[in-house]
Amino acid sequence: MKLLSILMLSVVSLLQSNHTVKLAFVGDAMQHAPQITAAQQPDGTYDYSQCFEYLKDDIMWADLAVVNLECPLGGKPYTGYPCFSAPESYAQQLKDVGFDLFLTANNHCLDRRDKGLMRTCQALDSLGIPHIGTYRDQQERSQRIPYIADVKGIKIAFLDYTYGTNGIPIQGNVVVDLIDQQQIADDIALARQRGAHAICVNLHWGIEYQLKPVASQRTLADWLVTQGVDLIIGGHPHVVEPMEVRYSQEYGKKVLLVYSMGNFISNQSDIDTRGGAMVKVSLRMQNDHAVIVEPRYKLFFVQKPVARGQNYVLIPESRPDLLRPDAKAEFTRFMSRTHDLVTSHNIDVPVEK
Repeated sequence: MKLLSILMLSVVSLLQSNHTVKLAFVGDAMQHAPQITAAQQPDGTYDYSQCFEYLKDDIMWADLAVVNLECPLGGKPYTGYPCFSAPESYAQQLKDVGFDLFLTANNHCLDRRDKGLMRTCQALDSLGIPHIGTYRDQQERSQRIPYIADVKGIKIAFLDYTYGTNGIPIQGNVVVDLIDQQQIADDIALARQRGAHAICVNLHWGIEYQLKPVASQRTLADWLVTQGVDLIIGGHPHVVEPMEVRYSQEYGKKVLLVYSMGNFISNQSDIDTRGGAMVKVSLRMQNDHAVIVEPRYKLFFVQKPVARGQNYVLIPESRPDLLRPDAKAEFTRFMSRTHDLVTSHNIDVPVEK
């Protein structure tokens, strides 16, 4: 009987070690006013189905795909910068193309004040979309944090924090997860206590349009590595910043650090903001712990509409054939500049072949 138990445990361990969970991350999903106009249909509805068509296979590749929703679903009137409010159909389309977890802790989460934050939470709940980073009250946060996804038997905890809210204060009971080391440490400890095999900390940090991480990002990343997290995934600068694989001597494992993936989709015009990176990585069980394998990135470009009836379309680097002639020069320039940056500074995070 004892031998049978040992054999069964060995089989379970072998099967578990062969499980691989595929993760995909993208950056800031914006909704500027021209994007809202482009999506509006004659009947008053909003259609975003054109936007993500050519990236859908990459998103669906993942067992779990994560996006930063950088616009409240605050209701009408729908508005772009500086205070965003997007239609709920935008979130629905992001869900339909395969995103499984929405991050909402960012500097625009209070653009429609407390009411907009609460409406965003309600809208995402009604659409059946898991989300973290903002909460209607502390009780709701306590119920949702840490968010642990059990994928193929691998339990992955996701946490989400922002540096601020553009100076807009909370007026009532809503909660925004701000970057606070004590709070982050407590959340990491709770995630580990609840059985997480891997911990992913998502951060809205850094300085907009800076192509390299600033000192505050580096310092916080160093500290997070000492806390034993497995993935550090950043956004906010609206441009792609370097990525690297660190090795934690204390925990004896690799850590994926992504400072910024740039924009997912936006109307921004500076060449470095015209696209972004999708980061792909897998997790595999090894000695009762999840380890990261095969981290890589893939670039894409935002092609803007030029005529009525056209919408914003994400064009993967591998599909220049999808470009309009007028967009080819900007596409080439964005790809060249971004690859130059990551080739010079990335550490063990190659481009996807």
